[in-house]
Order: sequence, then C-alpha cells, then structure tokens
Amino acid sequence: MEMLVREKILKTKELSLDDFLMNLREKGFKFEEDVIGFIYFGKQYTAASDTIIKAAIEITLKTQKKFDGSFYISLLESLKQNNLISKEQAFEYAEKIGLISK
Repeated sequence: MEMLVREKILKTKELSLDDFLMNLREKGFKFEEDVIGFIYFGKQYTAASDTIIKAAIEITLKTQKKFDGSFYISLLESLKQNNLISKEQAFEYAEKIGLISK
C-alpha cells in the first residue's frame, strides 16, 4: 500500500526542466544541443519559471509540430507579459488567442 502511494506521488511530482526535456526525448522529441541552449536562453531572457517554460515548449510543439525557436520566444514573452504563472493559465491563454483548441 505504501509503495503505491509513493509511486503516485512521484508520478505527480513537478518535473524539473531538465527532467521534462529528458521525458520529451524519451517520447521521441530529439532536441539538438542548439535547441536546448535556445530553451535555456529563453528562460534567462524572460526570467520565466520552469512551469511557464515547459508550457511554452508544449504549446510550441503542439502548434508547430516541431520546435520553432522564434515562435517559442514570442510565446514565452507573451506568457510573461500577461503574468501567467501556471500551465493551466498558459494553455487557457493559448486557446483564447487561437493557437490551440480544446
């Protein structure tokens, strides 16, 4: 019983940006070193949280079907300017501006 609870906690635990990128790699998204560098550049440039960085990556991949650096930076700036702090807020915003649909 305790093992099941522990596994559930680990599954729901927030992944670090590094772990998130590794998870994407395991799912088939193979980012080159320049893309990884660009993701971290965007993080420093916007001072966004890992949560918003990860949401921007997910939205970028969902809308562009690949990583598009200029789209990612533009989206990241927009998420920051709108003071969004959660993945849910980021996805609601992306829906609101027509990037994704439910």
